[in-house]
Amino acid sequence: MWVERLKKLYNNEDDENNVFIINGIDCFSIDRDIMYTDPELYMTMCFDFLAENADKSADSGRFVPLCVHNDIFGVHYIDSIFGCDVYFEHGQWYNKPLPGNIGSLSLPDIDISEAWLLTKRFTDAFVNAGVKLPVYGLPTIASALVVAVNLYGENILAAMLDEPEAASHDLKVINDTLKELHKRFQTMLPSNQLQPVIPSQRMQPPGFGQLCGCTSQLVSPGCYERFIAPLDEELLGVYPSGGMMHLCGAHEHHIITFRAMKKLRAVQLNDRAAEGLYEYFIGLREDQIIYLNPCKKMPVEKAIEITGGKRLVIIGDYINIKKQRNR
Repeated sequence: MWVERLKKLYNNEDDENNVFIINGIDCFSIDRDIMYTDPELYMTMCFDFLAENADKSADSGRFVPLCVHNDIFGVHYIDSIFGCDVYFEHGQWYNKPLPGNIGSLSLPDIDISEAWLLTKRFTDAFVNAGVKLPVYGLPTIASALVVAVNLYGENILAAMLDEPEAASHDLKVINDTLKELHKRFQTMLPSNQLQPVIPSQRMQPPGFGQLCGCTSQLVSPGCYERFIAPLDEELLGVYPSGGMMHLCGAHEHHIITFRAMKKLRAVQLNDRAAEGLYEYFIGLREDQIIYLNPCKKMPVEKAIEITGGKRLVIIGDYINIKKQRNR
């Protein structure tokens, strides 16, 4: 029922009186260290946890999808595949930058990567179990710009101005790698269970992908339009219906470009990005959905006042928020 209603929202057919709310159940409370030593056992623990909480998915006031999430190396998953030294410290993952000059990056050998080998075991355990209900959240296959800044730091930003050909080369290599990974997951997983990163908050109808656009706040509109937007479109285009961009910074200066991106069907606004809801709502296309993490400066009440509940998905512990019509 909830997936069908989500499809209607994306098709501008939603006629419900309530705002669409999503607040899924994931497995983050399980000791994730086990994922790196015994991914098969970790998957079994995920299934057990979701089975114990499955009754919560019957909530009639909001969508509560049951989610398994492949969180290997967090936001540095791709950095590891490119050969970076990735390490855990102070409660989160970090990476050491790659040596070498910008412009010389080569496609990595994915099949020998520790991150990929762990991922494959984790994914095979999910598929081989034959479970039909939980969705499978992908690892963080971020975006070309996010990964490039992880690999090179601020040097890649300077290179887009001073060495544009070198920067373009490496950004393309990164994007080609991201596309290859998405294609592998599409081959391995049932299409109705494959979901982007953190599907408990960002679940979309089947056939939609996702990328992380956070780092685009660091570049000008012209720079984003020239170097990054075509790559982001390519990446979302791996999926038949396009997909979502996660944003958690000040990105309003790119809204004109976002509007022109045919494959961009949704944005997820978190933290500072949520404060710009009005600009996104009036600036994006009518077929672009907004997933909103409410915050102090953009509470639910203000979000409903701005949008009337149209094209809006509220993320979090809320129930039966009424739409405001004729706005």
